[in-house]
Amino acid sequence: MPPRPRFDRRAPVRELPNINDRINYPKLRVVDSDGTQLGVIDREEALEVAKDRELDLVLVSEKADPPVCRIMDYGKFKFEQEKKAKEAKKKSHQTEVKEVKMRYKIDQHDYKVRIGHAVRFLKAGDKVKCTVIFRGREIQHTALAETLLRRMAKDLEEQAEIQQAPKREGRNMIMFLTPRKTPLVKTDKEESGTPKPKRVVRTITTPSRMASNNLANKNNP
Repeated sequence: MPPRPRFDRRAPVRELPNINDRINYPKLRVVDSDGTQLGVIDREEALEVAKDRELDLVLVSEKADPPVCRIMDYGKFKFEQEKKAKEAKKKSHQTEVKEVKMRYKIDQHDYKVRIGHAVRFLKAGDKVKCTVIFRGREIQHTALAETLLRRMAKDLEEQAEIQQAPKREGRNMIMFLTPRKTPLVKTDKEESGTPKPKRVVRTITTPSRMASNNLANKNNP
């Protein structure tokens, strides 16, 4: 019976950048740090130029003939590349669906906790699946569950839009919310909670109006 393979516990080999003495091509096309073309020169001469400028000779195109190198501050270049990669990763956020579960007879404290979770998910750019779970005979109270979900949508209307209205699915009722793309615009009535008072229009009695009023009074004693 052959022996069982052993795990390779050696550290992975790191791929070192082709800079300075690691460049082994005899002839190189060199670009200076300011973009100036230094032409095709010997490897030793290119290394000497980079050393005089206290910079690095970096291989940027190995497949060219001859290979192209650039004189630069490799440490600064590497830092900027890593920074760009991190920013790109932040922008390419993959939208996920986060779930918030509750019962239709949830108390106020737990309800606020669920609202807090939903707000955090929405601010992170994720969709929220709001689920009301029924147990046993609770399935008879779907109307209460729908009322609860619509209340949650109302409480989250500044952060979210309804992607899918409350809908029964098996022994659950679900609703999907998605992060709001456009700011919510409220009317004066919605902001204050009371209807806006009507404008009072005052009329000014002119002499001709007074005369007509007096004539009407005489005809109708």
